[in-house]
Amino acid sequence: MYTAVDHQLMTEALAEAQKAFYLSNPNPRVGCVIAKDEKVIGRGYTQRVGGPHAEVQALADVRAKGLDPAGSTIYVTLEPCNHTGRTPPCVDALIEAKPAMVIAAMSDPNPLVGGQGLERLKSAGIEVRCGLLGTEAIALNLGFISRMTRGLPWVRMKIAASLDGKTALPNGQSQWITGPLARTDGHHWRAQACAILTGVGTVKEDDPTLNVRDVQTERQPWRIIVDSKLETPLNAKILGRLDQSGVILVCASLDSADTKEKAAAFEALGVEVIATANAHGKVDLPKLFAYLAKERHMNEIHVEAGFKLNGSLLREGCVDELLLYYAPFFIGDGIGMANISPLGALDQRQDWQIIDQTLFGSDLRLRLSK
Repeated sequence: MYTAVDHQLMTEALAEAQKAFYLSNPNPRVGCVIAKDEKVIGRGYTQRVGGPHAEVQALADVRAKGLDPAGSTIYVTLEPCNHTGRTPPCVDALIEAKPAMVIAAMSDPNPLVGGQGLERLKSAGIEVRCGLLGTEAIALNLGFISRMTRGLPWVRMKIAASLDGKTALPNGQSQWITGPLARTDGHHWRAQACAILTGVGTVKEDDPTLNVRDVQTERQPWRIIVDSKLETPLNAKILGRLDQSGVILVCASLDSADTKEKAAAFEALGVEVIATANAHGKVDLPKLFAYLAKERHMNEIHVEAGFKLNGSLLREGCVDELLLYYAPFFIGDGIGMANISPLGALDQRQDWQIIDQTLFGSDLRLRLSK
């Protein structure tokens, strides 16, 4: 059904989509390549929210060269949208361009699209195919697909540890367990997330900024602090530079006069405060993630937290993917990866599948998913 040229050109469209990794949230990362006589005449990828989608960018690229897209083959990594959001439907622009064929890597999981974009193209007399390199296209947009199909963001937990699974010395010292190459890779994962989530314990002990520094990005992710009792210091570094990205403090309750006073102090700094409690008076983590997907349109949440919050997230089944960085030394006594209760039997365990393993200098990164 697909030729070697089709595979090559869709591969190039996927490469275009990768340029939107740090840029397009909460929109999906989409790439588009337009070809005539098996030669590329236009390229594009999704811009920042409110900007052009990949297909419109590629069509503009064609016309900027004084060329005509009529009769072309358009390769796009996601089904063109058929609804009006912040921009008009991409299918309208494609129909107007009169290509001979549109090849999509995958259908759109958004129920507002869900095959309707492809059907509109067919109705306009354009040949349509779907499924070329679909697995690769899915991997680009795990968070968007998760939000559309599960109503939850894709939650990725990053942990740096010694060979014996310790993340810090007994006194809490943890800088730096891994080397600079591994830390730069960690910033790559930060940059592609909609938000970076941590706990109040990490804020009080390490005073991190949790922003993106080691890779180039036009957009800083939101920062979220899980803080049941609003104990985050008002002078914490993470609360700085609110002009670059917002901060959300998540507490258990805002019912008492004390918590209302604390919340007002944070809000005076420009920090958002929200409350959601579980039956134990702690932050309701599953409910928080549902809120972040539905109300805040967040696709991927990157977790960099400590022993206690990591354990809570894992116990409550909130984590979809693990990024484990192992440094080649032992610590001995120290702080572990997660506060997990001992198992009574091995069949009570959570099983994880290794996605890939990569060396960054002398540090080994394992990616795992359920």
